[in-house]
Amino acid sequence: MPEEITTAPATTAVPAPAPAATGRTAARAFGIGCAVLVAVPLLLVLAFVGWIAVVTKDASDFPRVAPEEMVSRAVDRSREAYDVLGFTRTVRPGVEEIGVSTENTVGSDHCYRGGLTDETVDGAYRVSHSWALDHVPAGQAVPGLRRLRDHLEDTGWDITSYRENVSGDYWALYASRSDGDEHMSFQWYADRDYFAGGTSTPCAVDPGWRPGDDEPAGDELWPPDFGPSAKKNGS
Repeated sequence: MPEEITTAPATTAVPAPAPAATGRTAARAFGIGCAVLVAVPLLLVLAFVGWIAVVTKDASDFPRVAPEEMVSRAVDRSREAYDVLGFTRTVRPGVEEIGVSTENTVGSDHCYRGGLTDETVDGAYRVSHSWALDHVPAGQAVPGLRRLRDHLEDTGWDITSYRENVSGDYWALYASRSDGDEHMSFQWYADRDYFAGGTSTPCAVDPGWRPGDDEPAGDELWPPDFGPSAKKNGS
């Protein structure tokens, strides 16, 4: 009769229990935990304070430029786009009816400290120039906008929005640069053959600002006659 061999089941090793924490070890762990709980909020507060310091502006963050010069810069930006669009008409200052008649106006606005405050920076302002033409057909507006989009991209502008034939009668082009401090916008309305453009400058500080001046600098200024550049006229 063959010999019967019985194999004993393998025993599973049971790990030895961890030694109980001594009073000193427990206190050390408790101290580390408290330090972490204190350090994390403190780091968040310091990061928040640093962020506020970076995004909050004051007068020293902007160049000192007279409003007349900023108006000139805004109009020059508009004129550059006007040349690329291929327009040749000259528009006198003013507007009779916004959205209907020709327009050539300037305006200004306050500049703000940023961060979590809506406070303005003393003496700081930005200038905008708005212009518009009536009687602009599709054959002039559409290729002009496409040409201008390419020109702006080639000259360092970021195209933030470009829309063709929205709802069948609206075209729009928006661009910015200098970290969003400078803007340009253009719209063409096919239903009334109306083309509008605009430029806004980065902020500057008016050298003539005095405490108590409530209105933004340049708000009372008028633009010159607006049209193609002298170079364009001579070509």
